[in-house]
Amino acid sequence: MPQKPVRVFLIRKNIALAAGALLAAVAIFCAVNVPAAITAAGSARQLPIYCVDRSGEDGKKYCSISFDAAWGNEDTQMLIDILAKYDVKATFFLVGDWVDKYPESVKALHDAGMEVMNHSNHHDHYNSLSAQQIVADVTACNDKVQAITGVAPKLIRCPYGEYDDHVISAIRSMGMEPIQWDVERPATA
Repeated sequence: MPQKPVRVFLIRKNIALAAGALLAAVAIFCAVNVPAAITAAGSARQLPIYCVDRSGEDGKKYCSISFDAAWGNEDTQMLIDILAKYDVKATFFLVGDWVDKYPESVKALHDAGMEVMNHSNHHDHYNSLSAQQIVADVTACNDKVQAITGVAPKLIRCPYGEYDDHVISAIRSMGMEPIQWDVERPATA
């Protein structure tokens, strides 16, 4: 069998150095960015519940009404009365500090058939807290609400509407669901 001739290519030193530097740069870029890109593509961002399809079998649409209670209680009884007048139930997300100041309002909400849920214990910025601090804060508020109503909250609205994956994970690790608000605007004619 005849042998093929061996071909030798000669490359200038500066071209070889440039090609080597380019290959090294590409290798470093891939080593640094590809694992992050694979991880980011493989994990979806965790989100709280914004809305739930509640179309009834009767064909009617339903909505949920919620209130946050963090500061005063001047309007609490008026809200209870208005909601009762129209036979409407709502969810009230309470801050633990508010529960401490107005336990009679917490009891009135519960006795009126309203859902009494968690809005944190001190209205801190959860994104800046550790998972352990979030769990401790949520637990403290849950304990206060349960002591008055006999029912432990299963839902939480994060203070300031702030959340990220670690906040959602911490809350869900407790068997609770984070709830956000959503405003559906009617279609314009």
